[in-house]
Amino acid sequence: MSSRMTIDVDGLKTSYLTAGTRGPLVLLLHGTYWSRVWLPVLDDLAAAGLRPVAVDLPGLGRSEGELTLATAAVPALAGWVRRFAAALTDEPLAVAGHDIGGAVAQHLLAGGDGPAVRRLALVNSVTYDSWPVPGVARYRDPAVVAATTTEELLAARRTAVTTALARPATEPELADYLDPWRDLRVCRSWMALAGAADSRYTLGLVPALQADRTPKLLVWGEDDTFQEVRHAERFAAEMPATTLVRIPGAGHIPMENDPAAVSGALAKFFLE
Repeated sequence: MSSRMTIDVDGLKTSYLTAGTRGPLVLLLHGTYWSRVWLPVLDDLAAAGLRPVAVDLPGLGRSEGELTLATAAVPALAGWVRRFAAALTDEPLAVAGHDIGGAVAQHLLAGGDGPAVRRLALVNSVTYDSWPVPGVARYRDPAVVAATTTEELLAARRTAVTTALARPATEPELADYLDPWRDLRVCRSWMALAGAADSRYTLGLVPALQADRTPKLLVWGEDDTFQEVRHAERFAAEMPATTLVRIPGAGHIPMENDPAAVSGALAKFFLE
């Protein structure tokens, strides 16, 4: 059974979901959502023999702290993830990233210093210049950030989550997804993450990724309207040692649409 745990990173409590106690550790990174996106696959990954760890980035989800435009930039987040990972393991990292978490994962692999990444999976991730989408890019404007109330951001996130789920959702389920954004501190952190979103952080990695032979897996909901599957097709065609697994009928969070297919693809990849 999955459980929520905490560990100190940079003097602040960092929250993460995990399942299982044995097997290779797999670090699961979220983007404009929070660790909740990984919940549907955690138990299956653990049952397959992995130890999944879905962390809440600082200031987001259930983690303490508050992001700024500087600390929310992809290289800074990658540095923070390295410190989090170092608190759990000294082995080469197995990493999966969703949404903007995929940009952080790509930076962990190809961005320079830090522990080696032995395998990289991207799940409906940002790539190339596919991001930020308009609903995120608008928070680059300081005037928009200053004028946005908690209630307005909560309503915007409700729309985004409903679209991303790509299926009917109950009110309790939506409330569970949206709960962190009822906290003003989390709202400010999220708007910092949105304001710092910049495709140069993935475009700049393209040469290094094209030269990299680390095994890579793309798991993609084919009906995603935020990160269309054509971006995954391009990445799979251009990056060495990359396999694309399509999830038919799934949206931006395929873990919610077909958890068995997603967990099966990830488990097979990380246990090879």
